[in-house]
Amino acid sequence: MRSNRLAAEATIVEEALRPKPSRLQGALSLARQKPLGAASLVIIVVLVVVAVLAPLLAPYDPYQVNYGARLAPPGSRFLFGADGVGRDVLSRVIFGARISLYVGVTAVTIGTLGASILGLICGFWGGKLDFVIQRFVDAKMCFPAIILALALMTVLGASINNVVIAIAIVIIPGDSRIVRGAVLSVKENPYIEAARCLGASNWRIILRHILPNVTAPILIMYSAWLGAAILTEASLSFLGLGTPPPMPSWGGMLSGEGRRNMEQAPWLAIFPGLAISMTIFAFNLFGDAVRDVWDPRLRGTR
Repeated sequence: MRSNRLAAEATIVEEALRPKPSRLQGALSLARQKPLGAASLVIIVVLVVVAVLAPLLAPYDPYQVNYGARLAPPGSRFLFGADGVGRDVLSRVIFGARISLYVGVTAVTIGTLGASILGLICGFWGGKLDFVIQRFVDAKMCFPAIILALALMTVLGASINNVVIAIAIVIIPGDSRIVRGAVLSVKENPYIEAARCLGASNWRIILRHILPNVTAPILIMYSAWLGAAILTEASLSFLGLGTPPPMPSWGGMLSGEGRRNMEQAPWLAIFPGLAISMTIFAFNLFGDAVRDVWDPRLRGTR
């Protein structure tokens, strides 16, 4: 027995003295475990850099009209070709990244924040307030996200900020139910009752004990919704209810010049479509990687 105890103590000491990996080593180890997640993060970083430096990277003004270069094919002058009024497609794709990221990040931030607050309130206090709110959530979840977004944009009108509002409203109900379920689970833990017995107020319990323990599902929802929000914006712009022309939106480029000149100038639809596909693909892979890292039930299963 004594020898076993000494061996256990020696193991503990050895673990304590073992040098801990640096943050860089930890990041490299995580990248080896999740190569697709690391690749998607690289694509997202490149997309952010392109959006931030759009005025420096775009070879032309995305609004500049040049009828002499109407429907010019891809070449040395216009790398991605020109549209029906001579605007450079590459410049419009680069500036379209700004709109997609702005709508996606802003809408998901507002929607996730609203869902977190609503889920915390319903899960912690419950009662009649929770019952009433959940019935509204049930009613909303009867409608597909794109249908609800279309209805909201029909009422609000086509503009970038209205797209943000519509997508945020779509996000809030479903995500609030996920947060509510996590809060109900955490609220039953003994340390919550101990904090209450020590005289902690409700808001202190929420902010100090409950919110940190439901951060993982909130982050997972946030990362998962980024790609969906960008796709929703592109879909609304394609249908003429999103970003109004002549602003360079990927979905608008597909709907306008891309659809009218599909046979004569296919590059007008190919390059915006590739931008949408790569962006959504990257955000979806990144969301899966975040879910695998933060959800303990999925660790070691992939």
